[in-house]
Amino acid sequence: MTLHKGSCHCGKVAYEVETDLDQVIECNCSICSRKGYLLTFVPRGALNVIRGEEDLATYTFNTHTIQHRFCSTCGSATFGEGRQPTGEAMAAINVRCLETVDLAEIKPLPFNGRDARG
Repeated sequence: MTLHKGSCHCGKVAYEVETDLDQVIECNCSICSRKGYLLTFVPRGALNVIRGEEDLATYTFNTHTIQHRFCSTCGSATFGEGRQPTGEAMAAINVRCLETVDLAEIKPLPFNGRDARG
């Protein structure tokens, strides 16, 4: 596991997350495709918001089970929060918001979220 630093565009929200980036998905659901998310999933405890918790806004839709978190100033979609089917708290990290990650080296796995039922 590697400790990565992430932030929104304006810098009001900053966080650290422990992840190996072994599995990054590119989902084709309505929100992921419009936002251009590249996501990696971690236990919620692996995510530490360093600054700007009060600057995060939340968007939910459909079943309202995932809290899509974004900076209320610049709009950067930093991560989402939800639960695994087992009930464990998890975070969906937008890899595009991680510093020093070379996106050209990431080989995302396609996920058909458009047709997923849940």
